[in-house]
Amino acid sequence: MDEKRFEVIYKQAVSFSTEVRILRDRETGVQYLINWTGQGGGITPLLGADGKPVVSFD
Repeated sequence: MDEKRFEVIYKQAVSFSTEVRILRDRETGVQYLINWTGQGGGITPLLGADGKPVVSFD
């Protein structure tokens, strides 16, 4: 497999030590929100207004 499964589709530096990214799973199309602050962070599926995961294959 030459292509990586996840791709960064959005990146925003909020401050010197905080960054937000959106990743897309190339196999399922599901998008994930990642937040890095200092030495910690978290990840969660990105949800639409209907409460379902955001899916795209753009």
